[in-house]
Amino acid sequence: MPLITLPDGSQKKFNDPVTTMEVAESIGAGLAKAAVAGKVNGNLIDTCIPIKDDAVVNIITSRDQEGIETIRHSCAHLVGHAVKQLYPTAKMAIGPVIKDGFYYDIAYKKAFTPDDLISIQERMEELIKLNYEIIVKVVTKEQALRTFKERDENYKIDIVNEIPRDEEIKLYYHQEYVDMCRGPHVPNTRHLKHFKLMKVSGAYWRGDSKNEMLQRIYGTAWSSTKELRKHLEMIEEAEKRDHRKIAKQMSLFHTQEESPGMIFWHPKGWSIYQTLETYIRNELQANGYEEIKTPQAVDRTLWEKSGHWDKFKDEMFTTTSENREYAIKPMNCPCHIQVFNRNLKSYRDLPLRLSEFGSCHRNEPSGALHGLMRVRNFVQDDAHIFCTELQIQEEVSNFIDLVFKVYKAFGFDSILIKLSTRPDKRVGSEQIWDKSEKALSDALEAKGLNWELLPGEGAFYGPKIEFSLRDCLGRVWQCGTIQVDFSMPERLGATYIAEDNSRKNPVMLHRAILGSFERFIGILIEHYAGRFPVWLAPIQIMIMSITDRNSKYCQKLLSKLKNSGYRVNIDLRNEKIGFKIREHTLQKIPFLLIIGDEEENKNLIAVRTLGGEDLGGMKLENFRKLMDKEISRLGNIKTN
Repeated sequence: MPLITLPDGSQKKFNDPVTTMEVAESIGAGLAKAAVAGKVNGNLIDTCIPIKDDAVVNIITSRDQEGIETIRHSCAHLVGHAVKQLYPTAKMAIGPVIKDGFYYDIAYKKAFTPDDLISIQERMEELIKLNYEIIVKVVTKEQALRTFKERDENYKIDIVNEIPRDEEIKLYYHQEYVDMCRGPHVPNTRHLKHFKLMKVSGAYWRGDSKNEMLQRIYGTAWSSTKELRKHLEMIEEAEKRDHRKIAKQMSLFHTQEESPGMIFWHPKGWSIYQTLETYIRNELQANGYEEIKTPQAVDRTLWEKSGHWDKFKDEMFTTTSENREYAIKPMNCPCHIQVFNRNLKSYRDLPLRLSEFGSCHRNEPSGALHGLMRVRNFVQDDAHIFCTELQIQEEVSNFIDLVFKVYKAFGFDSILIKLSTRPDKRVGSEQIWDKSEKALSDALEAKGLNWELLPGEGAFYGPKIEFSLRDCLGRVWQCGTIQVDFSMPERLGATYIAEDNSRKNPVMLHRAILGSFERFIGILIEHYAGRFPVWLAPIQIMIMSITDRNSKYCQKLLSKLKNSGYRVNIDLRNEKIGFKIREHTLQKIPFLLIIGDEEENKNLIAVRTLGGEDLGGMKLENFRKLMDKEISRLGNIKTN
């Protein structure tokens, strides 16, 4: 006779074991129709699983995030049902939920085409209209093996063989199709109406390039047509904002096969990079950082001492010289400790803040490379703070203030914060980890910030706070981080003289604000769709002549504006002014100055904004004031 407690605190008594669907029916037919899963004592279950004991029960619908994920997981199984009907010899591998959707990995002798994807979607829609019940059965390992052997599903057999004998296995029956999953899944296909198959790509079985290549069908699913349409519109807008497309249109950078994952910066792209670097350098100097520069290639023995070799050797580029093996540095921290170690330090020298725009190399898989977002060579706005235990909280607090200031300058106001704690594989004692995690959580609490705990997601040497940006499309980008490290200074012999004249190891705070310049610029390109704020735009002003008679006046304006520190260019081509305006508007230049006889005779400039607003004629001095106001309004910073 289970006693069921509902979210509002009310209780219901049942004479026999009861399912969450039956609980929903006892509340109302509308809720039962909407139910896609249940949550019993905090655990998600299928609506058909009986509850035998007293429990706290939530009815999960498509309005809940867990309900959306249940729908997406069920859609993956529906892909399997449709594929097996259309292509009976296909072999099904795995079909998990991912952000905003799902995928299914499938082995099939022919490559799926866009037309095949349409056929699969249409078959799924036909199956949904049948409104069939999805049946779940809990089976033994032997029963699961027998089921998939009968169906000649070798990938499923491999998965079952890895499941411990005493662990329950759930089989989900979509009419004649059978799949396996932990669940839960929706009880009926009517819940799966709002979906779309997006694309197909290749994927290695179990993510290992030594295994066979499978075909991965991606899809997205939502709770309503409105939500689906909104998501598809966001994807369409994101495609328009793809930083690689905009970079090509604006000639910012390019990549090529001769140097995969490395960036060839063009003049305008490099201008953005330099402006970014100058701004960050000024902010770091104002906050007490001292800039250094360390070598690119370092003997592997240093990486062995630091612990990085065992953890990251497969991701390092290496080279040899005179019977010595060197690693091209994938990170800067061990080198910064070498700078710290060159002179005897006192507690009076702490905190010591060492910054470096460190060029790092990591041997990322070629298939993972993606424009500026995933590269093999990148520059971090890296710094390491050497401090005492008592100084940790203040340093972390000051860094949080700096992070928020910098992000605001770039137009990001929505910042997500996560605290990642000790992973299973780590260095250092439990006492050290306790201290490190408490220092970070105390700093966040003292700021009164909202943050999320990520247990087990810390670095191998210490816990970390991660700062993520939300862009104009609502996408989240993890950028900044600060990590507490008690271990590496000890491993690499960093010490200072304490107040009692004893030698102690400093605490090392690893921190970055942007993460990498490359990726952050990629984020900015997509966030602004290339229409950068005035202070960051590679060309801020374009001067355009209407006739050749105005060339000398244009040249004088060019010289004056350059001397004022603005990034300005000139277009004296014998082209119609309408053509010039269109061309430089496509290049997303914030201000266009149009110079004809009237402007020259009156010693004025005609000003047009990127948004198409005609500001009319004005004196050069008034335009300078407008520029300075615009730069101050958008960036509130000085970059030259």
